[in-house]
Amino acid sequence: MKIFITGGTGFICRHLVRRLSAAGHRITVLTRAERGESPFSREVSLISGDPGRPGSWQKTAAENEVIINLAGLSIFRRWIGKAKRMIRDSRILTTRNLVDAIAGAQETRPVFFSTSAVGYYGFHGDEELREASPPGDGFLAMMAREWEEEALRARGMAARVVITRFGIVLGRDGGALKTMVPIFCTFIGGPLGDGRQWMSWIHVEDLVQGMLFLMDHPEIEGPVNFTAPHPVRNKDFSITLGRALHRPSFMPVPGFALRFLMGEFGSILLKGQRVMPGVLLDSGYQFRYPTIDLAFQDLLTAH
Repeated sequence: MKIFITGGTGFICRHLVRRLSAAGHRITVLTRAERGESPFSREVSLISGDPGRPGSWQKTAAENEVIINLAGLSIFRRWIGKAKRMIRDSRILTTRNLVDAIAGAQETRPVFFSTSAVGYYGFHGDEELREASPPGDGFLAMMAREWEEEALRARGMAARVVITRFGIVLGRDGGALKTMVPIFCTFIGGPLGDGRQWMSWIHVEDLVQGMLFLMDHPEIEGPVNFTAPHPVRNKDFSITLGRALHRPSFMPVPGFALRFLMGEFGSILLKGQRVMPGVLLDSGYQFRYPTIDLAFQDLLTAH
């Protein structure tokens, strides 16, 4: 298949592109960077463009059978000044422009996989959340709801739309572990606040395999949670990570210090969601790394 992907050369994009290319698909990746050395094989095409702005790249996108939207500015920063607007616009405007590209498709409508996040649900303590759970309140939940509504416009153009709600993505070369492992290796790792908040996570390999699974199951539409079937509390995540690294994990970051350092985003880190991958499980997807122990065993062991 011909597949168009936004997200440049980001962590998730790199893993997904390599797997799709190895499977024989023809991949085009949209990147803001000027042309240079590609991190992909020669079979992968790179085009330069800003997905947040209309451009000639939209015509290229419309020529593909599948469009995968992975673009979005990281939320892991202090939300000061224009940060919130930039985070929101990087998602909403990109999605709007991709849907406009789908509207311009001359032949069959592409399948549209549009990223969202488990932040959609807001914060519900110990309650298990599934795809049918309602949206929450606050900046992240409101942004995710608007983000998804923008993507779902493509249904009116006869496109199949899948909303992939990502949890915390774990990988060797990016994601949360890239920040956390160095901290634990200096013997100052530990839970955030009281550590009781839930962490809904997914191994990047299951994320990629889950995307391929959805491509092979055209009957699946709408929201799909991309989280492992066994979310963990932040304290247990920290203990397991410390054990895997042979480092202590008893240095908690006090909640007041996190809020002082990170502002509003620091308060978000002290909360969490207990999200279950209902659609993937009900559809027969078999997780390779369903537990955090198995994930760390793979990700933190030399291959």
